[in-house]
Formats: sequence, structure tokens, C-alpha cells
Amino acid sequence: MEYSHDHLDSQNDLYEHFSFVVDKGQQPLRIDKYLMNFVENATRNKIQAAAKSGHIFVNEVAVKSNYKVKPEDQIRVMFAHPPHENLLVAENIPIDVIYEDDALLVVNKPAGMVVHPGHGNYSGTLINALLYHFDNLPNNSSNRPGLVHRIDKDTSGLLVVAKNDHAMAHLSAQFKAKTSERSYVALVWGNIENDTGSIEGNIGRHPKNRLQNSVFLDEDAHKGKPAVTHFEVLERLGYVTLVGCTLETGRTHQIRVHMKHIGHTLFNDERYGGDKILKGTTFTKYKQFVDNCFKILPRQALHAKTLGFVHPTNNEWLSFSCDMPEDMSHCIEKWRGYSKHTH
Repeated sequence: MEYSHDHLDSQNDLYEHFSFVVDKGQQPLRIDKYLMNFVENATRNKIQAAAKSGHIFVNEVAVKSNYKVKPEDQIRVMFAHPPHENLLVAENIPIDVIYEDDALLVVNKPAGMVVHPGHGNYSGTLINALLYHFDNLPNNSSNRPGLVHRIDKDTSGLLVVAKNDHAMAHLSAQFKAKTSERSYVALVWGNIENDTGSIEGNIGRHPKNRLQNSVFLDEDAHKGKPAVTHFEVLERLGYVTLVGCTLETGRTHQIRVHMKHIGHTLFNDERYGGDKILKGTTFTKYKQFVDNCFKILPRQALHAKTLGFVHPTNNEWLSFSCDMPEDMSHCIEKWRGYSKHTH
């Protein structure tokens, strides 16, 4: 799905906020329902109001909310104001900076913080915080100051931020060439048989649920982008396993999608179904134990633990590591205790 921004429609002075081309295999579906799957944080009421105001266009014609989408329809959602994410506001939010010099900084992002403004999250993001603490951050190709790469909202851990144009170009090139090193720690459902392994499978948007990604193989491979994740088992805890994952590529939700693909969904990953009991017994006591773990760790169990790259100015290799946040380590402690008593 392509998003486009800043496109001013001269006919009626509307700004394009979203544009989609409907997939070839799409069954007829009311456009309000269709857009619910595509637009994060959209409500049916908002979509219907937009249609009523004549702000939803299909093939350049305004449609009502009961319009049925067809394959290859071109949908544009327009509003009278520019997309909010282009209005970046500096906000005094503390940042956990673990390294800083003239060219870059490395930050430890808490879980729950969105990296950059987007639909439904226009404030409280890492970029809003960076703009407050640093002047003249360079823009990346998507107009996002300082950002070289990103991690999901509910993933904690390390990010490198560029402070000037040279650093931005140099670091972005390393991420593109896959020479930077990133490793994560994840708690996943089930006991992974092999101690180490690699998961390969192209990742693209899920055909039915656009807020998820999925793996495409063989004749469908063209629907995704190549992705490779290497894993090693760090600790076996009965019905869950603690794994270390190293990324060769950096696709959206890569570890979450790849681990689910091999039958080991991340613990408490709501978007991918890991917030249900996927392994274990039917005992009520066990159910209570898992619910308690979900409360302790109210997000997917994923932490970006290490980050390595070549410094853009002096060409030295830098490597950083940060401890797991308390919610995740507390949850793992619980599982350690549980697996000791039951095995």
C-alpha cells in the first residue's frame, strides 16, 4: 500500500491523506469496512463522516460509505487540512541517551513510545522528543528528522539517530547494505526444537488484515520483500522459549512475523495472536498464571538489545547493548519459577 502526502487537489483544495490501489483478489466489500482494515486508528464513524463530506474518492469520483470496492479501484481519502504528521511539534519528553557525539546519538526507547508521528499518534513520539532536545536534525528520505531506522511502538531498545546530513547518509547506507548489526531478545510461545536456525520468507502486508504483515513464499513471493532472521535459543522455559534474534534485513514486524510463521508467536503480541494461551495446560491455575504474566508485560515480549555500526566520521566500529526493561525481565522470572516447579 502506498501512502502519499502533501498532495493538494486543485479542484477542491483538499489534501490527500491516504491513497490505495485495491488488490486484485479483493471480494466486493463496503468501502467503510474496507478502510477500517487499512487505516490504523480509524473508526467507522470517522470514515462514514468523511464519505458524507465527499472526501472519499474512488477512481477520482466521490463515493458514499456503502460503495462496494472492486479489484484495482484507486481510493483516495482527502481532507481540508494537510496530514498532521507533517506538523512536527517539539515536546519536552525525556530521552534515555546512552551515547552521544557530534555526529549521532544512541537512545534506549521505552516500550509504548511511538518512534515517529503517524495516523492517530501525533504527539509523544520519539521524534517530538528529539526535536525538543536537538537543533537542526537532518531529514531522512521520508522527512523524519534524525531517523535512520525504527522499532515498533511496543518494542523496547536501541536506536541510532543521525545529527547531521553526512551521518544520516552514511548510517542509512549501512542499514540498506545490511552491514549494521542488530540483535533482539524475544520470549515466544512453545518450545523451539532446534537450538539455532534461520527463517527466510518474504514479508509483505497481510492481504486481509492490513495492520499485520505476513510471509509470502514460492509463487506468492513477489508480494513481499526478502527477509532473513537468525535465531538461537537462550533459555527453555517449558511452554515458552527465550530466544536471541539477529536481523539480516529490517522489515516491519520482521521478528514478530517470522516467529509466528514457524509456529512460535511472540508472547503477548496482541496484533499477531500471542495474547492468548497458545501452549500449555487447561488448568485454571495455569490460566491465572499466564494472565498474570500478560498483566506484568502488557505488550509483545521483544527488546532490541544490541546495535552495532561503523561510525560515520572516524570509521570505527561501535557496539552498544542495553538491559531488558523491568516488565520483560519480571515476566521471564515468573516463567523461570513456573517451569522449575512443573518439570
